[in-house]
Amino acid sequence: MCQDKLTHQNEIGNGLLMTTVIIGAGTGGLAAAIALAARGERVKVLEKQDGPGGKLRPEIIGGQMFDTGPTVFTMRWVFEELFASAGADFAAAVDAKPLETLARHAWSKARSFDLFADQRKSEDAVGTFAGAEAALQFRGFMAEARLVYEALEKPFLRAQRPSMLGLASGMGLSGITRISPFESLWKALQRHFTDPRLRQLFGRYATYCGSSPFEAPSTLMLIAHVEAMGVWRLVGGMATLAAALEALAKQLGVEFFYDCSVEKILLQSGRVEAVVDRFGSRHECNTIVCNADANAVATKLFGADAAPGSTALSSAENSLSAITWCLQAKSSGFELSHHTVFFSDDYIREFEELKFGPSRDPTVYICDQGNDRKLLLVNAPAQNISSRGYENHMLAKLAACGLQLHWPTEHILLRKPQDFAKLYPASNGALYGRASHGWQTTFKRPQARTKVPGLYLAGGSVHPGPGVPMAALSGLRAAEALLQDRASTR
Repeated sequence: MCQDKLTHQNEIGNGLLMTTVIIGAGTGGLAAAIALAARGERVKVLEKQDGPGGKLRPEIIGGQMFDTGPTVFTMRWVFEELFASAGADFAAAVDAKPLETLARHAWSKARSFDLFADQRKSEDAVGTFAGAEAALQFRGFMAEARLVYEALEKPFLRAQRPSMLGLASGMGLSGITRISPFESLWKALQRHFTDPRLRQLFGRYATYCGSSPFEAPSTLMLIAHVEAMGVWRLVGGMATLAAALEALAKQLGVEFFYDCSVEKILLQSGRVEAVVDRFGSRHECNTIVCNADANAVATKLFGADAAPGSTALSSAENSLSAITWCLQAKSSGFELSHHTVFFSDDYIREFEELKFGPSRDPTVYICDQGNDRKLLLVNAPAQNISSRGYENHMLAKLAACGLQLHWPTEHILLRKPQDFAKLYPASNGALYGRASHGWQTTFKRPQARTKVPGLYLAGGSVHPGPGVPMAALSGLRAAEALLQDRASTR
């Protein structure tokens, strides 16, 4: 629970004020807390929910625990490096099992097709599915995906404030040309694949950041290489990652206050001075890492003082949202993998329809979490919509691909964009912050350092973008910027 005023006054009298307050115990906030505490900083985390994890927090439905948010774990090296920097071992803290089958894919009029951790096995599968020429095309695509990833890991993913000028100075114009940043993902896929189903399969990577493959930059093909480097299933669910991060932070001396939302950020002489929680308690600090949606800062959710720390998004700039169903349901007719995708018959029409509401022929993602637990997801625009009718469209798509779900009448957790808007204030229901449409948007995401001295940003709406490892990287960049600025001030 939140610290009361009397305890806080005693803190002041004893000179024990925390240096940094972190708003939100999501992945980015937890990573920042660990990085700062490992450097000897004094940190406390204020979280409005009753436990850590943000979007990783599980839900109990019908007596069973479900992952209801992110379900794909990649870029394990981010967490291995984070734990090692704090003198800990990630493998000892989190039981992560590598998946041999990365994902299963199905269409209404085609047999299912798997991608594997073993690229040669994937290449053979592509050949069996779409022919020998397609297998060669896949090999070329994966080579380019690796090139893009290796070109961007250091100057973009690990960079605090990337820019096209910075990329050009580091890579040269020839290097920029090789990764085709001005081309859309769909155009790149048309270069690589003649089979429209393979374009559709790899075009889905744009939806990982809530975007359309017809408008997102081709550099998102790096996700293919990221997944080829490994996809893991966390034993016990994704929430075990949040628990491990929290445990490590506590070992380093970080204090956590749950059920303790921040109502206001206060400045003194233009610089961070304190936060005020929902109970009216004042928490003195000289630095803040805000692990909320960046739009929350811009729209004055934390008061007018902090608003210059971010820029508000227009509705046209929002990423996609989703409709999700979490339920216990038996299935038949189609063997699910841990990750299975059932594709629309008309991808172009699907994304045209997504400008106004969920598609009538949606692409459906299912995460089979075992013991009949399933998370189903279809894309939806970030606006207040009804799910009426769309459940039938979703079930019809699954049936057309051969899957029958024995749909329960109770113990279903249904979430729509308006529900996500309530869960993540100021997000407007957009699950991924700004949509990655056009090459310039890559550099328009808020950065860790803000215009407000002492205020830093982290989370999926901040550079380098959405996704569990990306959010962790954002927290590391925030901690890095904070420490650099403090050293400069000293």
